Amino acid sequence: MNINLTLIGQSISFIFFVLFCMKFVWPAITGAMAERQKQIAAGLEAASRASRDRELAQEEAVAKLHNAKLEAAAIIEQANKRANQIIEESKDQARLEGERIKAAAQAEVDKQMTQAREQLRSQVAVLALKGAEKVLVSSVDANAHQAMLNQLAAEL
Repeated sequence: MNINLTLIGQSISFIFFVLFCMKFVWPAITGAMAERQKQIAAGLEAASRASRDRELAQEEAVAKLHNAKLEAAAIIEQANKRANQIIEESKDQARLEGERIKAAAQAEVDKQMTQAREQLRSQVAVLALKGAEKVLVSSVDANAHQAMLNQLAAEL
């Protein structure tokens, strides 16, 4: 009989223990589990959001990089066009300067040729008079001499 009474006492103690656990311990454990489950779900949601944000940021960075490359290419193209324009302007200026120098040199040559012709005419007139004077063996006065020089210069 002892065994039955012990068995009944242990059963009653076990039932009280189970009821006590169901009333006080089990709600705390299930509450803690529910809280932990919420934290895990929030963490997974945050990780998912972070992953989406990272993907969006990566796509935005790729787009910005692409735009920057396009802008750089446009700037380089503008710089090349400006460089070509400057080169053409320099060529035009050099050509105009060369033409101006050539025109000035041609004017100088023409001036010197005119001076040389005038000197040559003067010398030819003098030589012609000297030759004529020797031929005639007569002396011509200074006024007549000057008149002859002027007439010869006009004819030449």
